[in-house]
Amino acid sequence: MSSAHIVIVANIVIAAYIGLMAKDMKITQPWNTTDIPDQTGRTAVVTGANSGLGLATAEALARAGAHVVLAVRDPRRGEAAAAAVPGSVEVRRLDLADLSSVREFAAGWRGDLDLLINNAGVMNVAEGRTRDGFETQFGTNHLGHFALTNLLLPHITDRVVVLSSGAHRMPGSPRIRFDNLDLTGEYAPMAAYSQSKLANLLFTLELQRRLGEAGSPVRALAAHPGWAATNLQGHDASLLRRLFMRLGNRLVAQDGRAGALPTLYAAVRDLPGASYVGPDGPFEMRGAPTLVGRSPAASDPAAALRLWTVSEELTGVTFPEPALTPSGLTS
Repeated sequence: MSSAHIVIVANIVIAAYIGLMAKDMKITQPWNTTDIPDQTGRTAVVTGANSGLGLATAEALARAGAHVVLAVRDPRRGEAAAAAVPGSVEVRRLDLADLSSVREFAAGWRGDLDLLINNAGVMNVAEGRTRDGFETQFGTNHLGHFALTNLLLPHITDRVVVLSSGAHRMPGSPRIRFDNLDLTGEYAPMAAYSQSKLANLLFTLELQRRLGEAGSPVRALAAHPGWAATNLQGHDASLLRRLFMRLGNRLVAQDGRAGALPTLYAAVRDLPGASYVGPDGPFEMRGAPTLVGRSPAASDPAAALRLWTVSEELTGVTFPEPALTPSGLTS
């Protein structure tokens, strides 16, 4: 058994024990979807909203009165999901692994956008490349959302929420590999996922700095779901890890609705920019949403700036300066 598998087994055993204790203690969730303020008149985009955390997020916002756009790779699956969502929803195609699709989505946007939730992602997939030639997890989870956010920014009035993960703290993946972003020759699915989730946090950090310097009221925040049972784990390239994940889902995980609470909390609460929200339970595995800490690597402003510069070079998309927009950035 590899060291990575040993780490996963150990984490599941520890998490299972903690999870069972948490269930016995009946950890409460003092903040839930009934606390979401009225969202009538607001528009939200949720990427990857046809299932899992994205669908739970879209449902909660729509129930609260928002008009929600399900930005999904497969419109047929998106329409099927939308049919079960109460309230005002629509489906638009968006493939974050294809920058031409990202540009097409942003070019078609008209009017204000109150809330952008960058939820979509892939996890622990086999080594591969996006349509533009980037490592799949880094390209989809970070670069696709980086491009989408900057292209939509002139329309955004309130905030951007980026979904990260506790995996950004994964041992052995403490920094962005600027010398080898694609991990060529040393690819490991979990290391690539960890790097992409660290990139999400650094992106949020630098985005908030730029928004502040521009005098914008728009805020950038991040969230993570803890351990939530979704179909994301089913994409793992390793059968053994998939089995471990299924075991963890049964013993430890929250359901998708509970896992979406940190995202929703970040989306509607009055929080400072660059805040990071996660569960308040042991090891941030489960529990009520609260402000949580970042790893030192995710708090490094120099790394955040370097990642931003590299991301601009790779995507050809830049922060909209001079910031001329009626919806938030100063003119």
